[in-house]
Amino acid sequence: MKTGMRTGGAISLPLHCGHMAALSYVRENLVLFGALAANLGIAIAKFVAASITGSSSMLSEGFHSVVDSLNQVLLLYGGHRANRPPDHQHPFGYGRELYFWAFVVAILIFAVGAGISIYEGYVHYTSPEELTDPTINYVVLGVAALMEGTSWTIAVREFASSKGEGSWWEEIKRSKDPSVFVVLFEDSAALAGLLVAALGVWASHAFNMPELDGVASMVIGVILAAVAITLAREAKGLLIGEGADAARIETIRSIVDRQAWVTAVNHVRTVHSSPEQVFVAISADLADDLRMGEGERLIEELEDELRAAVPELSSI
Repeated sequence: MKTGMRTGGAISLPLHCGHMAALSYVRENLVLFGALAANLGIAIAKFVAASITGSSSMLSEGFHSVVDSLNQVLLLYGGHRANRPPDHQHPFGYGRELYFWAFVVAILIFAVGAGISIYEGYVHYTSPEELTDPTINYVVLGVAALMEGTSWTIAVREFASSKGEGSWWEEIKRSKDPSVFVVLFEDSAALAGLLVAALGVWASHAFNMPELDGVASMVIGVILAAVAITLAREAKGLLIGEGADAARIETIRSIVDRQAWVTAVNHVRTVHSSPEQVFVAISADLADDLRMGEGERLIEELEDELRAAVPELSSI
């Protein structure tokens, strides 16, 4: 069977079209831009509160927000790099570069976010600082909860609009776009961390035990480590290469199988080269009396029909 490929070309756009493209880029990455704006503001507030009160859990939360901000920058960069058109060296495009940066994000969360939180918590547990008025901590945590909650809501709505009928966990494992589920995980961990930090600040004052603030910081580190490990597993699967979902594969198989000149479909093998691009290799037996010229025409028509039914197919 003949192999076909479509490649992108350069298009010269007027200035106003460039502005429209920029707006489109922002809309497509609304989840990342929303999370980035929230985390930058929250990080500054947390560090100010930590410097005034000496709270270990607040300091850990500050580093957590810095790491989250850097993660959003890396995902935006990865998404930009992944949109480059195919070339001679990379004939299937650069889509998987987004998966690479998602894996880097998981490493950063584990090494920096979780590592610093656990270290700072241990230091403050073994050498607790004198308690000060926690009011500013509660104010910052409350504002942070509102901002993180807004970012989390945006991420949830974005993910819900694209999910199928499976459970949330099944859809996360099935998702091929790390820019959405990474933010969803990060914001969920951030909200959990804010709750733990608030409990740590409250308990340390309620029981007059500043060590509890250090314990809260270590708990935040454990939460981040668990999130990082989960994200690393998902990113690893995407890097290695994951196939399209069963419904798309069955659609491809049924379209090929119903052709009168196809006697059997041996296999349909797919792999995502980016969140929105799928490479498919189809092995099929054709009718013995099919002429070469007629076969080429029918195969081209079949490829058009497949792309119409499954627009994600970039190469067949």
